[in-house]
Amino acid sequence: MPRPAAIPLPRSICRICDSITGNRFDPIKPFSNIPIPIPSMARPRTRINQAILAANTIQKRTLASAVSSSRKTKSNSRNTRDASRKPDGTPKQERSPIHGMMEHVKECIYKVTKNEGIPPEEDVNAALEACRDFADVLTDERMQKRLSQLASEQHSTSSDLLSLDRANGSSRSKPPEVALARLTAVINEVIDEVSKITLSILTHPPVFITPAILKQYVDIQARLGRPESLPLVFEMYVSRPMPRESSGSISYVRQNPNKMANAIDPKVIEMALDVAIEAKNLDAAIGVIENGYASKAFIRNKLVRRCMVPGGTFAATPMAAYIVAMNFSDLQNAMDAATATNVAFIGILAYVGFTASIGLVSVMTANDQMQRVTWAPGMALRSRWIREEERAALDKVACAWGFREKWRQGEEEGADWDALREYIGQKGMILDRTELMEGMQ
Repeated sequence: MPRPAAIPLPRSICRICDSITGNRFDPIKPFSNIPIPIPSMARPRTRINQAILAANTIQKRTLASAVSSSRKTKSNSRNTRDASRKPDGTPKQERSPIHGMMEHVKECIYKVTKNEGIPPEEDVNAALEACRDFADVLTDERMQKRLSQLASEQHSTSSDLLSLDRANGSSRSKPPEVALARLTAVINEVIDEVSKITLSILTHPPVFITPAILKQYVDIQARLGRPESLPLVFEMYVSRPMPRESSGSISYVRQNPNKMANAIDPKVIEMALDVAIEAKNLDAAIGVIENGYASKAFIRNKLVRRCMVPGGTFAATPMAAYIVAMNFSDLQNAMDAATATNVAFIGILAYVGFTASIGLVSVMTANDQMQRVTWAPGMALRSRWIREEERAALDKVACAWGFREKWRQGEEEGADWDALREYIGQKGMILDRTELMEGMQ
């Protein structure tokens, strides 16, 4: 019966894999154990034949030692792979520093969510601080440099391993930009996970959002560059029911969203708006403005903060003017003291009232700070002053989304720009008023 022909093995990826495959299926026996047949009727060996035989013997011993050393190396690598595997045969995974920090963040959040009552503010602050530290690690400049270095090292290593097959065109190593893009994608996934975990702390119903907690949350999202959840958190801060614990159970009390105490700090709103603009998220930017500067709580808080001193001064002005008029009446002899006091009092009030009205009109009608968003004609002066922060924020958004060159402003197109123009028009403002643009005076 004829012996079946040997089936040729497929060509491997590279020569290294080819050698490993050949050693696996066709083990080479030591050349020292192969018997060398010697004919019985051999001629006497000359010196040349003896030298050739000695050289062949040395070559065979060298090959035998190389094969045995390669077998030892394979056995050692096999033992190393076996040691790195779990008892069930699956490979062990080393814990990276990022994985350890993620576990620490989850533990801190678990302390907040496992509490059956209202979580203490200290535990909430500790969880937010852990998220902030993790955000600093992920967004550090040294992390970006390390990613570039890892991409370059991976590219050089793959180039060295595949250099033997480049001539045949069987495979090519990927450029370092592709490796860097993959590493950046992994980091972005981790950043998204941290952002969601941080949001889960504030969305936990028993957690009471204080101004300090809100500021810390906005700071974390600013470090991560994820402003999508900021409008939702601002809305929860204003209108979320307040938890109260009584007799081991938690009850929720509905609060007034228009209350002055529920106003958000202007610095926090500005920080959130800067994050949304930097991330080029128009929906988040409009949501921050709508739930921040445009809220009734913010307007009432502004009226109290800004009008308390001027209102007190206005109320005390008549009394101060009458006292001054009485002192002026003692310095003249042309009329009686009562008549002189009334004349001086009326004159002082007229002067103060006229000067104050001129100053008030000049302040409310000033438009030097306006760039692209201005008030529509007919808007009341009090509304202009009250809503100036809202207009300035929309002006900032328009400048960020439009052209920076002044000679190109007004030529913007696109769905986002049209939606922004329509939204600004609904607020009683005008985007790129023609008579106020450069060269149109």
